[in-house]
Order: sequence, then structure tokens, then C-alpha cells
Amino acid sequence: MREKILFVDDEVHILDSFRVGLRDYDVDTAMGPEVGLSKIRDSGPYPVVVSDLKMPGMDGIDFLIKVKEASPNTVRIMLTGHGDFDKAMDAVNRGHIFRFLQRPCPTDILKSALEDGLRQYRLILAERDLLQKTLRGTIELVNEILALVNPEAFGRSQRIVRYVKFMVQQKKLKDGWRYEVAAMLSQVGCLTLPETTLEKIHAGTELSKEEMQLFEMHPLIGSSLLGKVPRMEEVARMVAYQEKRFSVLVPVAPDQ
Repeated sequence: MREKILFVDDEVHILDSFRVGLRDYDVDTAMGPEVGLSKIRDSGPYPVVVSDLKMPGMDGIDFLIKVKEASPNTVRIMLTGHGDFDKAMDAVNRGHIFRFLQRPCPTDILKSALEDGLRQYRLILAERDLLQKTLRGTIELVNEILALVNPEAFGRSQRIVRYVKFMVQQKKLKDGWRYEVAAMLSQVGCLTLPETTLEKIHAGTELSKEEMQLFEMHPLIGSSLLGKVPRMEEVARMVAYQEKRFSVLVPVAPDQ
């Protein structure tokens, strides 16, 4: 299956020239940025998106910024007939553009840029897949260690996970996996606690001063451990603040 490339321009004859001149690729076209964003939502993801700079309503830079928001892995290329160096720098810096090509652009140069863009997209996906597998394996490993070394802490984390999963589903929270992973690993810091202390906590038995100090440290210990894992920074912050209580002050309307 060939990878799709989306060309966005406000001139029909230019879009037609892409379809005719790039028959070796799976080319899709969009008349203007709004149509382009709609196609990305409905027909994406596109490995590569090529956009004109000067378009009515929304210029190519703002369009490609929106493309990045909608499809972060898509490789973005700017192709324009306007030789504006400042605009080119703005496109690279604000829009994180992969390439900036000037029109008329020879077909061989355009094809070379497209091939580089497709390779970059494959590399992004490969790295993402590797990172996800590594992250998943790390989470499972830490969870298994917790279950073996401190079954009481593991049981407590599993109970928390059930509550958090229900909350995520009910509230339809974005990136719900972070909340669930934070719940799953919330007791990692308890690896430093004796099992007898956790049993007392579970039973509601009063802790000694020393036991209480150790227990109060476990969120920071867990957060410190998790903070060393890539993409776990937000989870580590959740773990660090799990024992905190935040009061929401609701303003009271004055009596009528």
C-alpha cells in the first residue's frame, strides 16, 4: 500500500500538475487550507503534507501549524513561488517545517524531498513504536517487581486502578492512559516500606511516628524513580502529588 501525500494549494491548475507529474505516488489534493484540514480529519493520517505559502484566509505557515496539532507525526513541506527568506525562516521556526522548496521546483528535486519526507515519517513511526514497546515493557516490569516484593502495595495499587479507570471512562478524560498508569504505579515508592507497615495501613491501624514518616515519603520516592523513564514525566508528577488534598473554593453569591 502506497503512502498518501496531500498537496494543498488555492490554484486548481497547480494541484492538477501534481496529480499528473507525480503518478508514482498516492497523491491527494485540497483546494485551500480549510479543505486540507478537513481531509486530514476525515482521510488522514497523511505521512507528508505539502502546502503553498500564500493562500486566502490562512497562510501556509498557520495551516501547517494546525496540521502538526491535528497529526503530530505528519512531515510538513512548504512549496511556494514567493522567495521570501523571512517567511521561510518563520515557516521553519514556527511551523517546524521539514523542507522549504521554491516554485517552480524541478520534479526531481520535489520527488527527492518527498522521498526524504516519507523516510522521515517511517523513522518517526519506528521510533514511536520502539518507545511505546519499551515504555509498556518498563511499566509491566515495575508492576511485576512490586507484586513480588510487596504484594500488599501491589494490591492497593490494583484497587486504585479500578477507581481511576471508572473515573477516566465517566469523565472521558484526554490521555486517560496517563491516569491509569499513574494509579498502577502509585505505590512503587512503597517498595522501601516493610510489608507489615502496609498491612497496618490497610487495616487502619495507627502507625508509629517513624512508620508515618516513611509512608509520607513514598510518593516522592516513586516519582523520583518514574521521572527517569522517558515520557513518564507527567505520570511522575501525578504520583508525587497523590497524597495531597486540594480544596476548590466556590464563590458564594451574595444574598439577594
